[in-house]
Amino acid sequence: MTYNEPTRRYFEDACGTAGVLVGPDCFRGASGSRAQGTWVQFDVQVDWSARPATIRALRFLAFACPHIIAVSSWLAEQAPGREIMAQLPESVQSLQERFDVPIPKLGRLLIVEDAWIAALSAAQAASAPGPD
Repeated sequence: MTYNEPTRRYFEDACGTAGVLVGPDCFRGASGSRAQGTWVQFDVQVDWSARPATIRALRFLAFACPHIIAVSSWLAEQAPGREIMAQLPESVQSLQERFDVPIPKLGRLLIVEDAWIAALSAAQAASAPGPD
């Protein structure tokens, strides 16, 4: 299979954005299954001093095809400085077009989206004000 330039670049350079984050200001979300061929995890570190709170760092782990690894790497690169929102910075359709993900793999992008939502939702829940 041939890959477009963004897919090749982000797949080959994924080491800069792959990994885990730990600490009290870090939150994790994962989706998919290795047994079914696609699993993605995002770890997000929050900058609580920013108003509104923003993403300080984001890392990913993935058991997936080059397209999904490239998308996950791109998302991790784009995340720092963004407000904590449980929606992708680009739509699944835009990601499919940017990385030329074949239609049969479109469901794998939904796994990426689910992992993103899980991680950012966990961060949002932690930043929500508690009961008075």
